[in-house]
Amino acid sequence: MLTISACNLSRNFGTYTAVRGVNLELNNGEVLGFLGPNGAGKSTTMRMLTGNLAPSSGSVKICGVDLLDDPLGAKKHIGYLPETPPLYRELTVNEYLLLAAKLHRINNNKLLSALEAVKLQCGLIDVGKNLIGSLSKGYQQRVGIAQAIIHSPKAVILDEPTVGLDPNQMREILFLIRELGTSHSVVLSTHILTVVESICDRVQIMHQGQMVFTDTIISLKQKKINLEEIFSQLTLKRTPEKKT
Repeated sequence: MLTISACNLSRNFGTYTAVRGVNLELNNGEVLGFLGPNGAGKSTTMRMLTGNLAPSSGSVKICGVDLLDDPLGAKKHIGYLPETPPLYRELTVNEYLLLAAKLHRINNNKLLSALEAVKLQCGLIDVGKNLIGSLSKGYQQRVGIAQAIIHSPKAVILDEPTVGLDPNQMREILFLIRELGTSHSVVLSTHILTVVESICDRVQIMHQGQMVFTDTIISLKQKKINLEEIFSQLTLKRTPEKKT
C-alpha cells in the first residue's frame, strides 16, 4: 500500500518554476532518502506533500485520500518536521506536546497516554517538565519529532532533522529515525549521503526542480554504484540558486 502518492507536482512562484512534474511514491514501512542540492526544490515539494503549500498543478494522495479534495482527512495521516522545528521555547515539553495532540484532535481521554507513549519513543521521559528553550539542540529535535508523530500518522516527513547537531546528537537522532521506520513510512531530506546509505531503503534525487534519479539502496550496493558519485554527476551543473 502507498502511504504517499504524488503525481506531476509543479509549483510556480511568479515566472519562476521551483518544482516541475515531480512524481513521488512512498511505500508502507519504507524510509525514503530525499536528496538534492540547495535550491533543488526539495522543501517546496515537501511543503506540497504536507498540504502547507498548494501545487500549481498535479495531485497528492495520502493513504489514498486526496490532499486537495479532503485536506483534513489526508493530513491526519501525516506527521511533519520542517527544517526549523515549530517549537514554543517558553512552554515545557509536556505543555507543548499536549498542545500538539489537541491540534491533531486526539480525544481528551487519550491525551495523557499519547503523551507518555511519544515521550518514551523519543527519549523525553526525563525532560517533560523542562522548558523547551532550556534543552540542547538534540533534545529540541527530539521534541520536534515527537510533535510530528504524537497522533500516530502513517507517513512522517522530516526536513533536515540533523542540521546543527554534534556527532553524538546526530547518532541519537538517526537511531530514533531508524526506529520510526519500523512503524511509520518516512521521507527523510538530508545533505548527508552516508545517512541515506545507512538508514534508508530507497533514494530519490532532485535537481533544478525535477526528479532526476530513483533507486533502492540495495540495488545501488549490488551494482557497486557510489551514491556520492551519482549525486555529483547528476547535480554538477548548477543554475543560480533560488530559495525554495
